[in-house]
Amino acid sequence: MGPANGDGRKSAVAALAVRVLADVSTLADSLVLLLHEANPGYRTIVVPADDLWRSCHDNLVSVLELIAECHNVDSEDPRYDAARATGQRRAEQRMPLDDVLRSFRLGGRLVWEALIEQARVDRSVDAEGLLGVSTRVWEVLDAMSAQVAAAYHATSRDLVRADEQRRAALWEGLLQGRAQDMAFRYEASRIIGVPVDSSYVVVVADVVPDTDHAVLSWRRALATADVESAWQARADTLVGLLAVGRPDVMAPMIAVLREVLTVPAGLSLVVSGMAEVDVAYRQALLARRTRPGSGLAVLAEQLPEALLLSAPSLAEQLVDRWLGGLLALPAAERRLLLGTLQIWVATGGSVSNTARAACCHRNTVINRLARMQAITGHDLTAPSCQVELALALKASVLLTR
Repeated sequence: MGPANGDGRKSAVAALAVRVLADVSTLADSLVLLLHEANPGYRTIVVPADDLWRSCHDNLVSVLELIAECHNVDSEDPRYDAARATGQRRAEQRMPLDDVLRSFRLGGRLVWEALIEQARVDRSVDAEGLLGVSTRVWEVLDAMSAQVAAAYHATSRDLVRADEQRRAALWEGLLQGRAQDMAFRYEASRIIGVPVDSSYVVVVADVVPDTDHAVLSWRRALATADVESAWQARADTLVGLLAVGRPDVMAPMIAVLREVLTVPAGLSLVVSGMAEVDVAYRQALLARRTRPGSGLAVLAEQLPEALLLSAPSLAEQLVDRWLGGLLALPAAERRLLLGTLQIWVATGGSVSNTARAACCHRNTVINRLARMQAITGHDLTAPSCQVELALALKASVLLTR
């Protein structure tokens, strides 16, 4: 039996580690088999055979060398390089950290068993010395595991940033029309998480507090209407890509959006696929401009306003032609006459209905119409004028926002 003093026991433990280290390749073979048998992660995530064996070998060498050291070493010691490399590679291979750390625990158990067997063969360590072997093995394994976890987390953070950057780049490509390329469509579908073959609508909404929570709740709400969605935050807006698999989901989808969106937002028309998402995006931006205040503006319901906004110079000419003189009046008179005109157009040119809605006598309405006709030089009562006049009134509101 080995010596009884502490220094002697440490020397005996070091000697055990050195003797086990001499046959480390066989130990690495055993560890590879053990990992495949006892760690489910290696059965579901493919780690190349040479990568796994080299990782097992290099980490076993480091563990045994550190055990032989008989004292703790600095965390920057190069013997931790194998652990750091393993943490980095397994993060890149998307293996869960729990499975990675489990493999180190299994490796630690194998090392412990190998040391105990060597001690039995050599009869060089007493019972108290065996306790020291155990303590040293788990001290080293704890230090190695800490290095693995640190490298894994650092790499995971880098991967998340890279994924976010790639996702953002794909979104920009979609919104700029790059999805006409088939390869781009398939990559965007995979990374963004929407079907590659579907009809789509786009939503553009103002940013909201706690964006991540809001987007998660919107996605869940849309899922109840059988609509898959993906969202991306931009500088001052949130863009949503909504897969419209069937025409009958449009009505419930719009109802959901109107319930959950409390900020200004616009909804595009339906486009036939990812190649037209850029068109839908521009439509959603246009729709968002057609209505003041909060809530959802649906382009299909705001087409006249959208037409006016898409041709602002023509809209200005329309306003000037029909309302120019009225807009030059003092504010009080301008509001009175334009308010009456808006009601009159909305009621289809009915003097009686306008009088009721404006809470005045019908003769007052007639007098106000005569006053406006004198100012504008147009016969506002002519049926042929109604379409242009209605558009001019809409344009006057849109262009003053």
